[in-house]
Amino acid sequence: MQDFIIVGAGSAGCALAARLTETPDVRVLLLEAGPQDTNPYIHLPVGFYKMTAGPLTWGLKTAPQKHALNREIPYAQARVLGGGSSINAEVFTRGCPEDYDAWAGEFGCHGWSFKDVKPYFLKSEDNDTLSGDWHGSGGPLGVSTMNAHPLTRAFIQACQQIGMPYNPDFNGAHQAGAGAYQTTTREARRCSAAVGYLKPALGRPNLTVRTGVMINRIVIEHGRAVGVEIIENGRPLVLRAEREVIVTAGAIGSPKLMMLSGIGPADHLRSVGVDVVHDLPGVGQNLHDHFGIDIVCELSGPYSLDKYNKLHWMAMAGLEYALFKKGPVASTIVEGGAFWYADTSAPTPDLQFHFLIGAGVEAGVPKIPSGSGVTLNSYTLRPKARGSVTLRSNNPLDMPVIDPNFLGDPYDLKTSAEGVKYSREIMMQSAFGKYVRNEHFPGDRVSTQADFEGYARQYGRTSYHPVGACRMGNDKMAVVDPNLRVHGLEGLRICDSSIMPQLVSSNTNAPSIMIGEKARDLILGNRA
Repeated sequence: MQDFIIVGAGSAGCALAARLTETPDVRVLLLEAGPQDTNPYIHLPVGFYKMTAGPLTWGLKTAPQKHALNREIPYAQARVLGGGSSINAEVFTRGCPEDYDAWAGEFGCHGWSFKDVKPYFLKSEDNDTLSGDWHGSGGPLGVSTMNAHPLTRAFIQACQQIGMPYNPDFNGAHQAGAGAYQTTTREARRCSAAVGYLKPALGRPNLTVRTGVMINRIVIEHGRAVGVEIIENGRPLVLRAEREVIVTAGAIGSPKLMMLSGIGPADHLRSVGVDVVHDLPGVGQNLHDHFGIDIVCELSGPYSLDKYNKLHWMAMAGLEYALFKKGPVASTIVEGGAFWYADTSAPTPDLQFHFLIGAGVEAGVPKIPSGSGVTLNSYTLRPKARGSVTLRSNNPLDMPVIDPNFLGDPYDLKTSAEGVKYSREIMMQSAFGKYVRNEHFPGDRVSTQADFEGYARQYGRTSYHPVGACRMGNDKMAVVDPNLRVHGLEGLRICDSSIMPQLVSSNTNAPSIMIGEKARDLILGNRA
């Protein structure tokens, strides 16, 4: 029997399993539904473009989005060892200190202010360039400052031409401005949580990792989680934990598993035929995500990474990487970005931009007929709309109903439209405009405020940052307390992005790893 069973080997789960098993007498079983991370595209930085759809995802889509023309939007969530950190664009950002201070203040999550979580960010980090008060070295997570592509540098200059300052470090004292992203890479290879945390820990006798394991439910006896039920050889089997069951299945998987286990809103559970074990109304509520909107420009020559779609260029890129660990294969594609203001009175930036050195890189984004283009993506950093995750049935194999309620608040729509306007303005500046033949998408048909809002409704998509559906707090809709213990039950915690009461103003991989780092100390009773 194990001390702890951890359900889900994503960013937080890998970090937590590795840290818990640093204590030799703590026995951990880590379970993952997906396969091992053996796909070679995972480990090549450029491989991100192969990962936003396909067998290493769950193949999810949203419920019809009533504020986005009732579209069912593809919703990529990882199904592989390492979770999102194995398939994401490797962007390393933490968000603003104010994000975490709001968790502690506005949401009553004592111990989660930026002062409290900053040591865990630094503990996780192994930065190859930056140090000092804002960065760590020697941690499990490799973080690199890349040698930016000429088009990325031109994008950064174009941002400065519209008034954004140059920012060499989005994870430093100030977030606003434009610059190159730091990336979760080490020596020109992806450093996922599976690579950085789990791989060095695999030789420990107190850690067992099982992949390809589907979890039916958490087993609750007399108000306490005592294990999980899995399917093995076609039959249910209960695996028992002496101390705790820890759910790290992600912002969609964690609320789904909780509800399948009879833990959630009682009326909803009964409506799909699940016996109510513990009425907890907040499970599955408060889902929200960044809603990304792209513009695509056609270039006047073969300047972007698109040219490497041709076999002879692809072969040359592969050879360059094999010999020198440089070139297009070493690029994450999403090299540059910016944080800026739609509302100039906002205390911190309310827009984020990602510049991609190619077109049609992600599922649903148009390619360029001529074969040379770039993409600029923007989104509202702190959306106000809230959605839900609910069960479709009591069958664990059925996908849940995912409703992020994109653009469900007028603020989200207005701010999203401003992001598209900024994207267009950036691409028109002289520093970048000299490379542009035309704006391929959306083009001239979008010009008025109504046009921009309509474009956002028609073409916006997930930015792969769902959070909040098992949120932390002490009110009646909170699911876990600030120690990540599920309210009203013993021996059960949730330790992943689903516990965030509010989205951070950035990508979510680094914060998810931080949650795993901090969870270790909460579970074992230590403090940083």
